[in-house]
Amino acid sequence: MRTVLTAPRSTSSSGTPRFDRLDALRGAALVWMAVFHFCFDLAHRGLIEANFYRDAVWTGQRTVILTLFLCCAGAGQAIASAQGQSWGRFWRRWAQVAGCAVLVSAGSYLMFPRSYIYFGVLHGMAVMLIIARLSAPLGRWLWLLGLGAVLLPQYAAHPVFDQRALHWVGLVTHKPITEDYVPVLPWLGVMWWALAATQWLLARHPHWLASSHSPGVPQRGLTWLGQWSLTFYMLHQPLLIGALELGWWLTHRA
Repeated sequence: MRTVLTAPRSTSSSGTPRFDRLDALRGAALVWMAVFHFCFDLAHRGLIEANFYRDAVWTGQRTVILTLFLCCAGAGQAIASAQGQSWGRFWRRWAQVAGCAVLVSAGSYLMFPRSYIYFGVLHGMAVMLIIARLSAPLGRWLWLLGLGAVLLPQYAAHPVFDQRALHWVGLVTHKPITEDYVPVLPWLGVMWWALAATQWLLARHPHWLASSHSPGVPQRGLTWLGQWSLTFYMLHQPLLIGALELGWWLTHRA
C-alpha cells in the first residue's frame, strides 16, 4: 500500500516524526480516564453512590474510554509500521506494557483479592499489539477482520472459554468477576479498524493527524500528556487514592 508521510511539527526522542493530534487524543482519553477512576475511588470509599458495574452512565463511559485507547494504539502501530519501526524497538516498548500489566495485577490483588485484574487493558493490549504488528501489511483486509473480531463473541461464545485460562480470548458465556476485563475479542476488532483507518489517512491525508499551526496551551498539554501515557496510567491511581486517603485522614483527624 502506498504511504505518504508529511513531517509533522514535532519529533520523538528517537528522531521519528510525531503526529500531535493523535497524542492529544490519547491525552484527552487519559484525562477522562483519571476523572472516571477518581469517581470510582469516591464510590469505593463510600463518599458517593454510584454503581460502576451495572449503571449505563458508568459502563458506557468505560466503553468509550477503552475504545479511544485501543484506537490510539492501533493508529500508533500504523504510524510505526509506516516509519519502519524495527522489531527491537517494538519489543522494548512491548516489554514496558507487559511489565506494567504485571504490576497492575499485583497492585489490584492487594486491593481486590477476590476480583483482581488478571486480564485488563494492559494485558489485552500486550497481546493485541503483537497481532496488530504482524497483521499491519494486510491493509484493507483489516476492515473485514475487524468486523469478524467484533461479531465473533456474539455467535461463537462457548462454556469451554469460561475457564480462567481461556478468559483472555473473549468467547465467554458470562463476564468473569474481575475489576477490569479487556479480552482479545471483540476489542482486537477496534484496534484493527483504527490500524486500517490510520493507514488510509497516512496514504491520503497525513496532515489530518498533525496540527498545521501552533496549537494552544490546552492542546499542547494534552499532547505532552499523550506522549507519557504509560507513565500517567501507572501513576494516576496510586496518586489519586493517596490524595483521597490523606484528605480523609486530615478531615477526620480534625
